[in-house]
Amino acid sequence: MTHTRRTAAFAMLSIVACAISTSANAQKTSQTAAWPTKPVRIIVGFPGGSSPDLTARAFAEPLSKALGQPVIVENKVGAAGNIAADAVAKATDDHTLGLMINGNMTIAKLLNPKLSYDPLKDLTPVSLLGVSPLVLTAPANAPGNSAAEFLSAARASGDRWNYGTPGVGTVGHIGMELLKAKARMAPLHVPYAGYPQVATAMIAGDLQLSLLPPALASAQIKAGKLKAIGITASVRSALVPEIPSLSEAGVKDLNLEIWNAVAAPNSMPKPVVMRLSALFSEIARSPEMRQKMFQQGWTVQGTSAEGLANRVKADTALLGGIISQQSIKTD
Repeated sequence: MTHTRRTAAFAMLSIVACAISTSANAQKTSQTAAWPTKPVRIIVGFPGGSSPDLTARAFAEPLSKALGQPVIVENKVGAAGNIAADAVAKATDDHTLGLMINGNMTIAKLLNPKLSYDPLKDLTPVSLLGVSPLVLTAPANAPGNSAAEFLSAARASGDRWNYGTPGVGTVGHIGMELLKAKARMAPLHVPYAGYPQVATAMIAGDLQLSLLPPALASAQIKAGKLKAIGITASVRSALVPEIPSLSEAGVKDLNLEIWNAVAAPNSMPKPVVMRLSALFSEIARSPEMRQKMFQQGWTVQGTSAEGLANRVKADTALLGGIISQQSIKTD
């Protein structure tokens, strides 16, 4: 083959390759523009009335309007949200999302190597919606007139006290284990289906303390059913400015937040993920949603997919370190 013919052949191959690439990109763009083609599911791993459930339902209506399709919230309760996270990870319909808490997207596999999904490999970050410190809460008749006095009573009670959480591996669990080490106390862990059940058990006297989300804690504190001890931060929070930080009671370097975020199966087309990320961010930052989220006890974030990915990486390191230090394992 002469040099001229080779040049012509290469040119033709380049034209064909460009045409194929252009066609593929056009097809992908067309598919993305056409998405969604049916109702979108948001799977939540906790009961109705829980913080993740309320967040999912708050976003469902505006998301439905933006997408032009129904958005259905489905509760799959159990295993600290990991049953729902597994269902999201294995979904292949390109129309399933998950409303996740920290543990589902970070340290679930560290706590249980046999877990049927790997959050870092099987879930794709979409957007971090809201963050919040936790409130150390006790029954209204709990001993002590200050946080320091309560913590002293907790130390004196040894393992005769119980604390509740929405499950093994949640920030409520890992955070309390860290607090136990810092405050030198030893209450025993009792897992429940969700935070509302924890609050109910504490009001009934079955639990002596717990780390609760601010909105849930505040409602019961204002009703006189529970007592606030302090928040898991070094400074007070705008969400509950009347509640002191545990740092004020002498518990230093305890900065823990719970968060709600949206994730998709790793199989979901990346252009769809990017579109969803932009929509969730836009909805989260609207004045109406900011107010609604604040009332539910959240400081709005509305990050990009990359922003959530960075938070997942940071929290995996933080919470994973606590798991290792305290030798926390699934029951």
